[in-house]
Parts: sequence; structure tokens; C-alpha cells
Amino acid sequence: MAILVTGGTGFIGSHTVVQLLNDGREVVILDNLCNSKECVLDRIKTITGKSVKFYKADLLNIEEIEKVFEENEIDSVIHFAGLKAVGESVAKPMWYYHNNITGTLNLCKVMSEHNCKRIVFSSSATVYGKPESVPINEDFPLSTTNPYGETKLMIERILSDIFVSDNEWSVSILRYFNPIGAHESGLIGEDPKGIPNNLLPYVARVAFGKYDHVNVFGNDYATPDGTGVRDYIHVVDLANAHLKALDRAALVKGVERFNIGTGKGYSVLDIIHAFEKAIGHEIKYVICERRPGDIDECYANPTKAAEILGWKAIYDIDKMCLDAANWQKKNPDGYGE
Repeated sequence: MAILVTGGTGFIGSHTVVQLLNDGREVVILDNLCNSKECVLDRIKTITGKSVKFYKADLLNIEEIEKVFEENEIDSVIHFAGLKAVGESVAKPMWYYHNNITGTLNLCKVMSEHNCKRIVFSSSATVYGKPESVPINEDFPLSTTNPYGETKLMIERILSDIFVSDNEWSVSILRYFNPIGAHESGLIGEDPKGIPNNLLPYVARVAFGKYDHVNVFGNDYATPDGTGVRDYIHVVDLANAHLKALDRAALVKGVERFNIGTGKGYSVLDIIHAFEKAIGHEIKYVICERRPGDIDECYANPTKAAEILGWKAIYDIDKMCLDAANWQKKNPDGYGE
């Protein structure tokens, strides 16, 4: 029996596939390559010594999903596939709603038809909106501030309703905080298209001379150094959480939600200084005005994942930045064209 990984050539997906293969599990990848490159498959093979069955397919095409299930014995799914840029979702909301939600509905329909009722869903801390306090618990009120976050929350609700209609489903919802880092080999890592939206890829490009400086948006927040604090987690730690969630889904039926973070907050300047330590020289940054909607701090309470899944993040900020620096140094143009 195989595990289907949708979006398996993406940043988090590729690292999860590596951990699955290293754990001796059979994997099938479905990806339309809109945010990733097919060469990732060769790099996964270099790391693990194993080939992965790959389908270039789109979840909006239900016939392509059916082909994957007809040609393989799939018993569980890890669902990463989806559009993911917050700013782009504000500019193109209909595209995001159609792609992320319709694609998930198609996937679940085919899963049900093939009696495959275990799913680990890639959700996000964005479903908490602007929390009134930290650390954030799974039972905090849910709200969103952009269409991307809204698609995650709507999919969570869809999966919950599917279980209500059919109690044979096992649904594990993982709410990620801020994944960074890369595989320690430097063969796979984060390769955003165009100018990075996230902090660490931008810091990495400044560090290696692609950009002049890092813009730090606000230094007057109620935090130790005045810059915004977030919960950054190593992508390999995050990947390992999916293996634990799969094991849990094989044992219990129902819907469970888990925060996947370190439980520690790191500021923007903490990240910059840790990256400086990793590369051995200073990184230029400029203090700018706050961005509308940004909050002082956001970090997880990961206790539930530790108690129920037996999962805990093990890598610290130095390891996160060291591995990200290694990836950037070895792949200055990401995966290339």
C-alpha cells in the first residue's frame, strides 16, 4: 500500500517524501509543478537512493486523480497541493478559492470512491487570524485575514463535515507556523518564484549578494528587540510531524487538529543575526514602517502534538539558518530553469 503525497515536489512536500522514503514507506507523488520543478525527483533519489512514482497531474482534473488511484493501491494521503501566496490570494481570490477548494473536493471524492479514508492536511496558523494572546492553543477562536487563509479554514471545515457524514474517515489537520531551513545535504530547499514573500529566503538572498538589504518592517513592537516575533520551525521537523500524523490516522478515526511549531518565538533580528552566524559576516538591513495587519508576536503551544502524536521539534534557530545557508550557497538560483 502506498501513500499519495499531493504537492510532493514542493518545499515541504519534498522534505516529507524524503522522510517517508527513509522510513521505508512506499510513496506516490501527484504535482502539477506550478510551484516546483521536476528535477526535485532526481534530488530526492540522490538523497534516499530510491525512485518515486510521479504523476504530473492537477487536482482540478478529476480524471487525472482517478488514474493515480486506479494504477496504485493508495491507503492514505498527505495533502500539500495548493496555491499559497497571501498577497496573490488578495489580488486573485477567485483563483485561490477555485484551485484550493475545488481541488480538495475532487481529491476527497476520488478517495472516498476508492475507500481511501485517511488524510493528513497541510493547514496553517493563518486560521487563527490575529490571536489575542500567545502561545496559541488549538481551541483558540478561528478567523482569517486573507483568501489564502480562508481556503485553509474552509478545507478544515469540509474535512470535518466529511467525517460527520462518514465516520470511517481519519483526518489529521496540521497547522503549521513558519517553516524554514532545508535538507542538510543542500540538495532540496525553498525555491520561491520571483522576489521571496517570506523572511528567510529573502535574508538568504541578501546574504549571498542577490539583493542589497533586508527590509525590517517596524522596530517598535512590544517584543524584546522591537521587531515582530514568529514561531520558525525547521522543515525537516515539520516533515517528521506528518509521519507521526500518518501513524496516528492508522489507529484512530475522527478529526484531530495539531499545532506544528517549536513553541518558541524568534524575532526578525534574531533570524538575521542567526544567519550572520551561519555565514560568518554581517547582513545589511533597514528599518522601515510597519506593514498594515502585522502583529507583535505569534507562536504555538505544541503540547498537544507532543502528547498525542509523540512529536516534538528538535532543531534550533542556528540549525535552521545553517541548513538554509547551505542550500542557498549550493543553489544560488534555486533549482534553475
